[in-house]
Amino acid sequence: MSDSTAHPESLIWATRGRTWGFRFLLDAGLSDPLLAYEQVFGDLSDAPSAWNRQNGQVALRISDPLGRRDSARRVVPHEFVIFGDLAAAVDSVEDGLNEVWPLVSEMYARIWDSPNPPVG
Repeated sequence: MSDSTAHPESLIWATRGRTWGFRFLLDAGLSDPLLAYEQVFGDLSDAPSAWNRQNGQVALRISDPLGRRDSARRVVPHEFVIFGDLAAAVDSVEDGLNEVWPLVSEMYARIWDSPNPPVG
């Protein structure tokens, strides 16, 4: 993908920051992203990195590529539900790092240390 910004309709993104807990930062325009998130992540292991395709959607979990840790010193995970053309381009964790992470990395860099990040 050549576009360097996230396409909100193609991603659900859940993560945590330095001081704020796990939350959805992108919701793919869904009123309840938790349902789609639970459906695609339901059978996925708790491994730090994971990938799963289900019904045309992709679940992707990566550890923060810059090794950021929260205030409790836990490695920050990023979990995505990917839809549409973007989902078709992600066939592995490595593809997710190459195709999805660049779409959100700048946004995350701006907010990860913020006490009140935007939601949805």
